[in-house]
Amino acid sequence: MKKTNWGIMATGKITESFANALNAVPDACLCAAASRSIEKASAFAEKFGAVKAYGSYEELARDGNVDIIYIATPMSCHYENVKLCFEYGKNVLCEKTLTLNGSQLEELIGIAREKGLFFMEAMWMKCLPHFKKALEWYREGRIGSIKAIKADFSNACDYDENDRLFRNDLGGGALLDLCVYPLSLVTSFLGFDYKNIMSAVHIGGENVDMNEAIIMQYEDAFASIFTGFCAENENRAVIIGEKGRISTNPWFFCTDTVRLYDKSGALVEESITPHIKNGYEYEIIEAQKCLNEGLKESPVIPLPDTLKILRIMDGLRNDWKFRFDGE
Repeated sequence: MKKTNWGIMATGKITESFANALNAVPDACLCAAASRSIEKASAFAEKFGAVKAYGSYEELARDGNVDIIYIATPMSCHYENVKLCFEYGKNVLCEKTLTLNGSQLEELIGIAREKGLFFMEAMWMKCLPHFKKALEWYREGRIGSIKAIKADFSNACDYDENDRLFRNDLGGGALLDLCVYPLSLVTSFLGFDYKNIMSAVHIGGENVDMNEAIIMQYEDAFASIFTGFCAENENRAVIIGEKGRISTNPWFFCTDTVRLYDKSGALVEESITPHIKNGYEYEIIEAQKCLNEGLKESPVIPLPDTLKILRIMDGLRNDWKFRFDGE
């Protein structure tokens, strides 16, 4: 297989996890890392073995040796950062949530398609083996028709007015940072043809959504979601069908275990797939597979689905009369 040269844009905590995974993926090369300061970029490059370090994002985007750039800047920066990469003909894997709103994402999708560039949201959950196994069980009819889904993602986060999570100007809040996971899970199993959506929100911090509860009503099923920064939850996911249920370990979006139960509650099957490194490797493998096959969008994380999820979040924020700075 052709070696894929990666660039990493930003050098925060999540990029360290990504770089560790990248170094464990065959045929992946950490070609360059960029930060807003050359000192940070150089330290990151030395730590993770990047060939080059850049003190600006534009220098990274201009690097002719880089095949694809992973973007992990604050969410408020994604729109401009992705556009910069596209301007220089770079394929992009960008952290969720891709943009602040659907209009921004729709524009970026149009640019990617016009230029023939690969573009994918780094929704690593959808690439993980346990998630694919759960979908497989469902599609095989193992739990029958879905009646309910419950998926929560709640962390106990100490308030810090300078932390991006609590800053409106950086696209902070639980909706874009956390809720995108359970929404992605629910729509992967039940689709987007819901009849009604109800929610309640607590706005706090530096004008961000601190917590929200969401119920999605489908023709014959309900989905229940709670996300926020107020308390540490188990963060399990359970998909309940007429013939049984599928359940994950805590932290459903990154676990390696999923279980299938019959309608009496007896365990039928368990799937455990330990991560090769830390789980991020699977989205890297998916992106490289797409590049090697000449695909411009991932069939695992389709851009139309990513856009639909962002439109759902747009609708929720509209109900809350809540906007981000700069929209």
